[in-house]
Amino acid sequence: MQTYQSFKIYLFSIILFSLPVLSFAYFKVDCRIGMAGPANAKDSSVVPVRVHPDNPKCFLFRGKPMVFLTATEHYGSVMNRPFRYERYLADAAAKGIAYTRLFLLFRELQSATNPYSTCKPESPDYISPFLRTGPGRALDGEPKYDLDQWNPEYFSRLQNFLDLASHYGIVVELTLLSNTYEPDVWALNPLNAENNINGLEKIDWPDYITMRNPRIFEAQKRYVQKIVGFTKRYDNIIYEVCNEPGGGLQGDKKNAAPSEVNQWLMKLADLIRGSEKDLPYKHLVVGEEAYTDVPWQQSSDSSFRGLKFDVVNIHPLPNTTYHGKGYDMGEFMSKQLKLRTVRDYCLATYNEARPLNFDEDNVASQYKDYEGWTIDRKRAWVTLFSGAHYDLIDFSIINYSETGTDSSQKYIRTWFGNLSAYMHTVDIVKGKPVANWLKEKPDNLLEAVFATPGKDYNIYLADERELTDRSAGKPIHGHIRFDLPEGEYEFRSYSPETGLYSPSIKIKGSSDLQFATPEIRGDIVLRITRVN
Repeated sequence: MQTYQSFKIYLFSIILFSLPVLSFAYFKVDCRIGMAGPANAKDSSVVPVRVHPDNPKCFLFRGKPMVFLTATEHYGSVMNRPFRYERYLADAAAKGIAYTRLFLLFRELQSATNPYSTCKPESPDYISPFLRTGPGRALDGEPKYDLDQWNPEYFSRLQNFLDLASHYGIVVELTLLSNTYEPDVWALNPLNAENNINGLEKIDWPDYITMRNPRIFEAQKRYVQKIVGFTKRYDNIIYEVCNEPGGGLQGDKKNAAPSEVNQWLMKLADLIRGSEKDLPYKHLVVGEEAYTDVPWQQSSDSSFRGLKFDVVNIHPLPNTTYHGKGYDMGEFMSKQLKLRTVRDYCLATYNEARPLNFDEDNVASQYKDYEGWTIDRKRAWVTLFSGAHYDLIDFSIINYSETGTDSSQKYIRTWFGNLSAYMHTVDIVKGKPVANWLKEKPDNLLEAVFATPGKDYNIYLADERELTDRSAGKPIHGHIRFDLPEGEYEFRSYSPETGLYSPSIKIKGSSDLQFATPEIRGDIVLRITRVN
């Protein structure tokens, strides 16, 4: 054991966490991706964002590797008339957040556990792809829709949003359809027979995500083809068929089983690809298989191997299963941390040939406070260091507050900017998550290691205690022990909160190296980089 090195790193830890900001070695990086402006669809050398040809777990966009990371999934940016998406996109770009998710039709309903967001517009402010013409009133009190007439205001906003996102180099996930969850939410949908003048079938809401009703399914297909045709020229988009598809809804046997919903998903995925057959761009089609509602199970085997998705979108929830094992990644709006199962699910699926994207983490997002944002920060670091991608809804961003609040700017939005900047210094193509790399670590610490073996080791250490743990919040001390290949290395600490590095020390590779950790209150990154 290198006791002298242990002593040195301990001293530097004291410097890092005890002195004022001037004691930090500031690390700055240009974390913006693809700032070359909108791509030209006539240029055959330019292709849309795609899975990286040298590493199927990350993406390639405008010649640069990227991970999907966002704290700004403002999925109602286009549909919500007062929302000034120009401010939102500019702030996201300034934070190095180069991915967002946009719902194109689905309109949510606020509830006690699902706070107001851009996807829950007031009825007069909701902008649909379809024109409201009447005669008659829809269930929300506004004129009924004519599904045969497209809404110019909607497509103008969509074009402006995508043009601006392209300028900033932000990839946009276009979510075409969604589960409707309950009668009150279905009542808001333009395809509900009570809301349009087109004579569609009157159905129970679970049938919406099936092919059981030919006129509704034809309306869905026409809408999907319209969106694909309208957005075909953009290199910064991907298509999600349906948000949170589910089968066996309400446990009622007359409702479609997951297998039937999956057939509907694949028909629409085929429609997207067929619509692009003769187009210069071929966009990624992303999604997940239908979950089972009663009893709840979110299976993922078919998402990775059976169904025709290019990227697997999973919402990290309880009883998410893979190869017969269930992973409890946290209840909806629960303020649970569940770091270990988040990491273990990412590692279990890492050898699959499709990227894993946690494209909506809502375990703590209604809690707009330091505790909730700390949970989000930890889950994001663990996810990215475990080889997956991460997205949550920042509920501090709403109409007239498109860059968040003073507190969200100070905490979650700055923290995600730090994570984005850090990942831009990591070789995400050659690097990979490494399990069980640490031979020893303090109790209550979870490690996630992302490394280019022999060159660069990024060790994320986080307090994994839940808020309900009686010892939660108490500082953690101890040692870490590991093997390091021969060579000379630079050893530094990095703070996910401040985005700053400690001064570095030089170490030599050896077996059973031991170092004292800094006092950890939350999380820290230890970085070991070969210099010779």
